[in-house]
Amino acid sequence: MKVADLIGSRKEVFSINEETSVHQAAQYLREKQVRAVGVMNANGKVVGVVSHSDVSDKVAAENKCPAWIKASDIMTRELVTVTSDMSLEDCLRLMDQNTIFHLIVLDEHQGFRGMVSVSDILRVVASDEKARADLLEAFIFPQR
Repeated sequence: MKVADLIGSRKEVFSINEETSVHQAAQYLREKQVRAVGVMNANGKVVGVVSHSDVSDKVAAENKCPAWIKASDIMTRELVTVTSDMSLEDCLRLMDQNTIFHLIVLDEHQGFRGMVSVSDILRVVASDEKARADLLEAFIFPQR
């Protein structure tokens, strides 16, 4: 199965502007019920990712005011990207190698098509509860 099979039916791509306040970003994450969003620059290019972890680790844990901090101040800038023709197994491998839970999906023109999460992949790959639990455990506690 490929990334295209997973994201092909999605109607909405979740993103925020790099000038968005962290407070607004956190509200957006909650409203859309997602754990991470792409951050776009003024030219419409994806330049980062803001996740729940970024908000909690870089703002809440440091007792900073989320209304005064921009998404660009806390976003992850080292993007790990995939294309729609990548296999889900390769996506899991990339996530494991980079210790991340989301991948940026780009089209052939480097346009932002959305994100794929480890839970998206596990939901598709593991057909039953036991298989899903085993895959998740293998991802979280890899044998090295």
